[in-house]
Amino acid sequence: MYENGTGVEQDLTTAKMLFKTAYENGYMPALDEYNRLDEAGDKAAKLFLLAAEQGDAVAQFQLGMLYHNGQGVLQDDAEAVKWSRLAAEQGHAGAQCNLGASYQNGQGVPKDDAEAVKWYRLSAERGIAEAQNNLGALYDNGQGVQQDDAEALRWYGLAAEQGHAGAQCTLGVMYNIGQGVPVDYAEAIRLYRLAAEQGLAEAQSNLGELYRDGQGVEQDNRIAKEWFGRACENGYQPACDEYNRLKKAGY
Repeated sequence: MYENGTGVEQDLTTAKMLFKTAYENGYMPALDEYNRLDEAGDKAAKLFLLAAEQGDAVAQFQLGMLYHNGQGVLQDDAEAVKWSRLAAEQGHAGAQCNLGASYQNGQGVPKDDAEAVKWYRLSAERGIAEAQNNLGALYDNGQGVQQDDAEALRWYGLAAEQGHAGAQCTLGVMYNIGQGVPVDYAEAIRLYRLAAEQGLAEAQSNLGELYRDGQGVEQDNRIAKEWFGRACENGYQPACDEYNRLKKAGY
């Protein structure tokens, strides 16, 4: 599933980890799959390196990703930043976003929120939803920029329109509590539902709370329990507690 992106976002690193776990637990066919992915990553790294050294921005971006994830090469944050920066300076929007994340998280470079803002903004202005969401979060929390609810709403909104579940949920919270906008439970529900249907546990739990409390919808503990249950299945402990409470109450 993770190798091919069937039902989940493609993630070769996770696929390799799962194959490794399987063969370590005695399922030997998984060893062949692990070695195949490892060899494929090694070949990809060599090909990307050749192109990246010739100044190809896409190859530089991809090589940065391989170093970040440890695919075909030893994991190395400094090398990831090196190649991401070369691509970002050529205007590669994905690399700009990744470089922003490196500065925000202090991976391969000293943590620097102002630099994170700089690179996220360049990427966000070119329509990368993850960068828009992350830039919104920096404005929301006043990291690297002066706190600004209007700017946070703007960037979260752009990311949400592109289907970014995290942005949809956070924007829902802002409408739910009236942060930078008047309280609007109907809009909060709409946004929570979009994120919840993508499997985001926090949004599922938040939607459960609105049904439990009858805010923006008719109060319904059974529907609330359903959403809390989905969030619990996705590992969100506060939702598990609320699900168990409603179940004990007979809903």
